[in-house]
Amino acid sequence: MTIKLRVIADSLLILALVFSLGGFGGLATEAAGQPERVIVTFDHAVNESARIALENAGGKILKELPLVNGAVVLLPNEVAASNIGILAGVRSVEKDALVFALKPPSKGGGSTQPAEVLEWGVDRIDADLAWATSRGSGVNVAIIDTGIDKDHADLIGNLKGGVNFVSKSPVKPADPNKWDDDNGHGTHVAGIVAAADNEIGIIGTAPEANLWAVKVLDRNGSGYVSDVIDGINWAVDNGMQVVNMSLGSGSDVQALHDAVDAAYAAGVVLIAAAGNSGDGDGSTNEVIYPAKYSSVIAVAATASDDSTPTWSSEGEEVELAAPGVSIRSTWNDGLYNTISGTSMASPHVSGVVALILEDSVLSPTEVRAMLQATADDLGAEGHDNFYGYGLVDAE
Repeated sequence: MTIKLRVIADSLLILALVFSLGGFGGLATEAAGQPERVIVTFDHAVNESARIALENAGGKILKELPLVNGAVVLLPNEVAASNIGILAGVRSVEKDALVFALKPPSKGGGSTQPAEVLEWGVDRIDADLAWATSRGSGVNVAIIDTGIDKDHADLIGNLKGGVNFVSKSPVKPADPNKWDDDNGHGTHVAGIVAAADNEIGIIGTAPEANLWAVKVLDRNGSGYVSDVIDGINWAVDNGMQVVNMSLGSGSDVQALHDAVDAAYAAGVVLIAAAGNSGDGDGSTNEVIYPAKYSSVIAVAATASDDSTPTWSSEGEEVELAAPGVSIRSTWNDGLYNTISGTSMASPHVSGVVALILEDSVLSPTEVRAMLQATADDLGAEGHDNFYGYGLVDAE
């Protein structure tokens, strides 16, 4: 049975979401002879000796993951996996688990192009009051998601390009140019960050930031964890200053942990959805990965009355809160759609980070300190497990 890594593509329909959890500390037993795809990491860069050793153990190298000193390897069976685990220099062997985004509302369900509106979420975090000082001009924001609609009139002015890591075949390389969104979720997230101020539709939090589509999920919202790692690697190599990940899992994958830590050390600010599996009890912890990692800003959701919906994950890792209920944003085919979730909260924070970085050279640690100090403290005084340090405040 393949171990699955749930990726949250938030919508109004997932308030009672239950994750399919799997362990990633080791490899699950497979039926004899069943091929499996794994991530092998080394305590050194993958070199020729490592490649030969992997092949001699029966593995076919599909691609390398330089950010984590790893490689994605197709193995004939579990015996080969055991053999690889004892090779010299091998640090870990983990499933390259399937990742899934929940299917959002079907295409055509959104509204057509309206006159420009300042949506309640952007208004609530006072982004419009910050625009006299900064509009995020020139700041590179990577949307690691399902892609971005290449032709959307409200995004095209800020959309600078992208890359695709999704292949139609697990053993064939992806076409890097096919990063157009065929799902809708990534386009919705992108609009919250940086829809243009152009008299139509909506205005993003940072209406002049540069948007970059990093497609790691296919039209059905599925892909591999190695594709997410590839996306983070691309962001580091291509000068992204901000990475938004409106996706997550209930399972800890060490290779993904290593990837976000490496990006953080390289100066990238990483923001992720805290998750939609909350129970309303602040003493429990439902924060998902990668938001749960210390190098990533975990964002919870708020409603228009500043309450946190029960489904917004709580936990000590929650760092900030942002609007995430009934958020209208861009959608595929030039449309607009209203959905809810911490996936919508995260890009509000990513947009604010773009505002901060327009004329500033700050480390991720400095950016986080600024966000924490200026947040609108809601709930219990100081940091709490529902709002973190409070509602992000762009002004």
